[in-house]
Amino acid sequence: MREMTIVEIVKAVRAIDYTSSNRFAPVTNVQFNTSLCKTGSLFVPLRGNSDGHDYVEKAIEQGATVTFWDRSQDEAPEGIACIFVDDTLQAFHDLASYYLETTQMKVVAITGSNGKTTTKDMVAAILETSYSVYKTQGNYNNEIGVPKTILDAPEQTDILVLEMGMDGFGQIEQLSTLAKPMIAVITLIGDSHLEFLGSREGIAKAKLEMTAGLRDKGILIVPADEPLLQNKYPFTQTFGEQKDAFLCIENISTNQYGTHFTLKNSDQSIQLKIIGKYNAKNAAAAILVGNFFQVPMETQIQALATFTLTANRTEWVDGIYHTTLLNDAYNASPTSMKAILKDFQTLNVSGRKIAVLGDMRELGQESDILHASIASVIDEHHLDCLYLFGEHMRALKEVLSTKQIPVFYEKDNHDTFIQLLKNTLQEKDTILIKSSFGTNLLSVVEALKNPNN
Repeated sequence: MREMTIVEIVKAVRAIDYTSSNRFAPVTNVQFNTSLCKTGSLFVPLRGNSDGHDYVEKAIEQGATVTFWDRSQDEAPEGIACIFVDDTLQAFHDLASYYLETTQMKVVAITGSNGKTTTKDMVAAILETSYSVYKTQGNYNNEIGVPKTILDAPEQTDILVLEMGMDGFGQIEQLSTLAKPMIAVITLIGDSHLEFLGSREGIAKAKLEMTAGLRDKGILIVPADEPLLQNKYPFTQTFGEQKDAFLCIENISTNQYGTHFTLKNSDQSIQLKIIGKYNAKNAAAAILVGNFFQVPMETQIQALATFTLTANRTEWVDGIYHTTLLNDAYNASPTSMKAILKDFQTLNVSGRKIAVLGDMRELGQESDILHASIASVIDEHHLDCLYLFGEHMRALKEVLSTKQIPVFYEKDNHDTFIQLLKNTLQEKDTILIKSSFGTNLLSVVEALKNPNN
């Protein structure tokens, strides 16, 4: 973030009033977490499970210079400059919007039911070969994380790569209108958030809100095999294995060392260091972004071969007992779980192949049916056993009773589940761990990691 003064921020957010003995005091960073405040911080007290206004004294102790303050609060704090606003979250958005307007950075926005974090990482890797790039960190992809990412971007940033998430209607529209992207990418329409959006049609409608903030003649990039996304925006480019895709990919193969594919009508071969045929499609979307910004193809290929993936996404980890873990425990939906299981079962490994699967969240009334549907991709000839965790995984356990594959199940006790795994794993096992974040199979990953690495 570039340095601003208090009075500049007051004007940017159209504040009602402010209190400060030094209106030109420098502000160098914006925080909503009091523990990160320091001299030069603007503290943004947000309301959620708790009210950030209740923690302003901590921000003062940490050295914060100024705070937004909801004028409906009874009394403003002493010892810190206050900028009075009607809504602290809206002021946060207004400041982020102002910052974008006063810089020259261009925005690439990425959303999708699955693959948005990986695609974000690929896009950033490609673009940073030729530009100064800043990207969403961690899971900062919502109404709080997106403005924070914008304001954290260094002033010299050329391109800002933003991941945008949602679990309801109107949220992507709000974020897109804030960020005003030049390019918007929708990676996939899956079945995440069915609890709130009702159907795949509802999910597609929510994701297409991305076009609300697209700049004049901005580009929308979507998968060619998704009918729900076709002919929805005049400047659209498509990617995928379909022959008529704007960028057609062919000859996709995957193994434990990565994923390989080629581009149609080209002798260029692309190698990714992550498994999953679906990641070839994510890479294709990233290539379209690189093409728009005129990054040479050879440069893009090199970037895709070496890019760094955000933690807990198809991440290979050394495990206890000389096992190998494939950690994909940060997020899951029926679509993504089936996709990675298909590819995992094709791996040629020296020991057993084991899948550890946990509940998928936010699937609504169809949750048990969708969990049971995972059985359709389970191949007992290419998978040695299954460990299932969570209330809804019981539905999958019951369906699998007709298959000749050992199944271990635990409803809700992580310690019991971890001990079961430790007691039954064997040397050279390769273990896929996949679940939604809320199921907390990341605790299983931590327990099974080799402590010496």
